[in-house]
Parts: sequence; C-alpha cells; structure tokens
Amino acid sequence: MIPKIILGKGPKATRRTIGYLFGKGRANEHIDPHLVASWNDFAPDPGRSAHRDPKDVMDQLAAQLDQPVQMLGDKAPEFTVWHCPVRAAPEDPILTDEQWAVVARRIVAAAGIAPEGDEEACRWVAVRHADDHIHIAATLVRQDGRRPQRDYDKRAVQSEARKIEVDYGLRRLKHGDGTAAKRPTSKEHFKAKRLGQDATAREVLRLRVRRAVAAASSEAEFFALLEATGVTVRPKTEPSGDVTGYSVALPGDVNKQGEPIWYAGSTLAGDLSLPKIRQRLTDTHAQPIAAQPGNPWHQATAATERIPHHLIHSDDHVAQGQLEALGAALDLLPLTAPAAVKTELERAAAVFERATRSRITADRDSTHVLRRSVQAIWCNPTPASDGSGLAMLLDAALTAVAFAMHWHRKHQHAQQEAAAQQALVHLHTAYAQVAEPVLDNLAQRAPALQTKHRYARHIQQAAPEYAERILQDRAWDALTAVLAEAEAMGHNAATVLDQAVNQRSLDDARNPARALTWRIQRLGQRHAPSPLAQAAKARSTTHRPTAAPVQPTAAVPSSQPSRGRRADHVQLGSWGVSSSSASSQRKRSAPPPAFGR
Repeated sequence: MIPKIILGKGPKATRRTIGYLFGKGRANEHIDPHLVASWNDFAPDPGRSAHRDPKDVMDQLAAQLDQPVQMLGDKAPEFTVWHCPVRAAPEDPILTDEQWAVVARRIVAAAGIAPEGDEEACRWVAVRHADDHIHIAATLVRQDGRRPQRDYDKRAVQSEARKIEVDYGLRRLKHGDGTAAKRPTSKEHFKAKRLGQDATAREVLRLRVRRAVAAASSEAEFFALLEATGVTVRPKTEPSGDVTGYSVALPGDVNKQGEPIWYAGSTLAGDLSLPKIRQRLTDTHAQPIAAQPGNPWHQATAATERIPHHLIHSDDHVAQGQLEALGAALDLLPLTAPAAVKTELERAAAVFERATRSRITADRDSTHVLRRSVQAIWCNPTPASDGSGLAMLLDAALTAVAFAMHWHRKHQHAQQEAAAQQALVHLHTAYAQVAEPVLDNLAQRAPALQTKHRYARHIQQAAPEYAERILQDRAWDALTAVLAEAEAMGHNAATVLDQAVNQRSLDDARNPARALTWRIQRLGQRHAPSPLAQAAKARSTTHRPTAAPVQPTAAVPSSQPSRGRRADHVQLGSWGVSSSSASSQRKRSAPPPAFGR
C-alpha cells in the first residue's frame, strides 16, 4: 500500500482538489467517485446527490472544508490543502468502502491531521473512484484555529501503511530510508500512457542523466553528453556567474502553454543534484591512473570481482562507494550489449539503481579501475569476437550483486535488498543468453581425450573437493579448451589452474566449472612467464601430494561438504568470484552510443 502526500496552496486550492477528485479524471479514469469517510461522517457527497447539480455539491463540500482556513484570513498558512492518495497493489484483494474508510481514518490519525478522539481536528474527506485506491483531502487548519501537529507525517503515514498491509493481508512493501528517487506522479503516468510511451519523461531523464554521470570524466563532458543524447539542459546561474544547479527537459515534452517541462536534477534523484555529481566526478577522476595495456573487459571483470571482498572486509563508506560504481557499470553495460540481452540489462540497471543509494557516505577511492575500464568499454563498445568478455563480466556482476543483497540485509536496508534481489533475476537471464553460446563455442575446441585426462588430474590436485562436480559439468569441455589455449600461450596448465583456484574460493560458486573457465581465460591471455621464471617458482613452491587420478567418464556428484571454507564467505549458493589486479585509462576512440531509450 503506497500513500503519497501532496500539498496545495492558493485561494482555490481546496475547490480545485475537490473538482479533480469528483471529476472524470485526466484520462476518464474516475469511475463512480464517492465519499467513503469524512471528518463528521455526514459531509455532502457530490457522488451521491442524484437530485442536485454535482458542481453545487462540490462547492458546498469545498466551502465546509475551507471554513477553518477562511476564519484565519491573512493569518492562514501558505499551504492549505493536504492531499494523500493511498493505493493498493494490483494483486491485492479489493477492499470494501467500509474497509477503505477505516484505512483513511488510520492514515489521517497517523499523520496528525485528525488524531483519534480529537473533535477539533482538521476537516477531511476520503474519496474513492477506483477499486484499488482512495484520495484523502484535508485542510491544514484545525477547527479550533490551530495548525495540526504533523511533524514527519510522510514517515508516519508510511509506517502506518506497513501495519495496514499486515492487518488486511495486502502486499507488504519494504521500509525505506528516505533515499529513494521520486516516483512519477499519476499525471505523468497518464500522460505517458496517453502518448503510447513505456516510461514517463521523469524516468527517461533519470536514466539518461545517470548514464551521463557514469560516462563523464568532467562536468563539461557531463553536460555535453546530455545534450548529445537529446536532453535539453538549462543551467542555474547565479548573478556571480557561478553555475549552482541544472534542469533538464525532453524535446516535445511540454505543458498546456507549449513550454518545456523542466526537472531539476535533485528532483530526479537525490544523488543527481549538481553538487553530488561534482563530488562524484572529483572523487573518481581527481587522481590520474597510468594507462596500462590490456583487455578492458578483463580489467572491468577483475575490478568487479573485488567488490565482494570490499563488502565483507572494508568499512561501510568504501562498501557504499563500490555499490555506486557497480550501479554505474550496470547503467552503461546495456549500451555495449547485443540487442538480444539489452532489455534484460536495462531492467537490471533500473532496479539496481535503488540499491546504490543509502544514507552512508561513499568513499570512492577504490572505484577508479572499475569506472574507467567500463568507460573504456563504452567508448569502444565492440566486445570480444566470441562474446566472452561480456559473459565473464556478467558472471562477476552476478556475484557482486548477490553480495550487495547480503550487505544491505546486514544493514537492514529493506528496499535496497529487494532491489538487488530483483536485479539478480534480470542479470541471470541475460547471463544465460550470453554465456551458453560462448561455452558451446569453446567446447568445440576441446583438446584430445588424453589431454583432458591430464587436466582432470590437475583439477583433482588443485580443487579436490570440487573435482567431481567440475568433471561432470557441461562446461568441462569449455574449461579444457581454455586450459589448452593457455598452454599454447606458454603457460603451465597446472600453474594457471592453481592461480585460478586460489584467486578466490569456489565455496560460493554455483557453477565452479564456469567460474574457473572465465578466470583461466583471462589468466591465459596474460603474458606468460619465461621458462627460467617458471622453474624458479617451481623450486620455491611446496608441491601438494598427488591425489589418485580421476576418471572423467565415471564422475558422480559428491555428497561430501566442501573443505577449506573460510569463515568470511557468504553462503549465497550462486555465482563464483575471483580477484586479480588490473587498471585502465579511459580512451575515446569512437563516438559514444546513444543513452536514450
């Protein structure tokens, strides 16, 4: 159940509100509008006065509501109308008028508009014109001439709504912390529907601004990227010439007077105000990082794989910075993805947005590599020819988002936890579509049976607790293919396999074979050490005892618990992660893809 408080002002604010509530609606959506409750239980009802002109009854109702306000004359408050739509979820049972009346009384009591038993409270009415919601309208002067005590009414109303959900068996929403982006209004939703658009102007602008922030390396570039994607920008300039804010509009999105409808950055989301954007750009681009050659997909994957470590071991400020960087990566990723998975990635980014914001201040010092490597991918969006770059990055992102969900649960961030959980669903769908063809292609390059048997012995030595699962997995042939390619590049198969296993435990990997495939593919493409260096490393390393050879064709699922489990691992039952060191610098070698949708 979602309540939303709107304040109205002006000499005719009450009459305008009543006229809207008992009118046809902006899209003729108001069906049978009528009162379900009022401050005195016998207020005039324009929807149930068959023998009178409805406009006359609306005038009478508005006059009665306004009477305490009019008595104050010039001493009346600036805002005189308190308007609160209360909407149930589509899957909720339909409440009766009597039940909605109880809901309305509980809401006005919680808000301080009309505390239970207070006969001198504000005047209010509850109007129903649809199965799933009511509108509560009140005037903000008590009948004794005083102002209502409605401190923190938004928080109080939300808290009461959570209790109502329990009492009536409705869909239970998550408690928030006040950091969520502002929802589109009903008016904006109806306008988008009328124009045949999937998203409101507010949602489109928020997406484009977030992408511009993720892609930009300076404030000037941020504004240039917005304009390049069809967003009209209006800076807020002080008399001194300093720019202190900005507003954005979509071409063609105009009001009745034909003027653009402007949205300030701070009204799109709290973290999209100009001061917040400046701080983010300063934090993430103030310290130059030397250019390092390498595959940006691999560098972004390595940086993403380090996010779980930060969420477990770093302080909350560093963890919050990592979540912001992950959200920025997800914002840009759809622009580089194949059309078949673009929609799922856009949905994942849209829902994960909520998981990037909390009341914890972000420390972004450790996020430079991820941001710049993803920016490098965006600037030159051609992925690896076989799609493995996107597949391995999505694999790392799945694990990072799963750990983000756990981190938010630990901090009792209910809405953020739910957002991360929803993002996992979309990311997993996209990952499956990307990874399967890549793995099938690798499997076709699997080496001969004798070589696969040798690799099986290496698996038994490097990861004995996972050997049987890996050898019977569909990805086993793909894993042997990347091991063979690593050997062709001059690596020692046993050594590179050890490195892959030791990068991070496989305890939280739902599919160890796939996790090792992506790790070894990245390791195998690095510069191979010389034979002399390999020999020196072999002399300084204590060899593990040789385990009994494994027959790949006879592998069966193991019922033994995994060994060597570290205490700091989060048991998510999902996707494996690894950790490696990489850095990158943003390069603009191609025109950026469009941000719009």
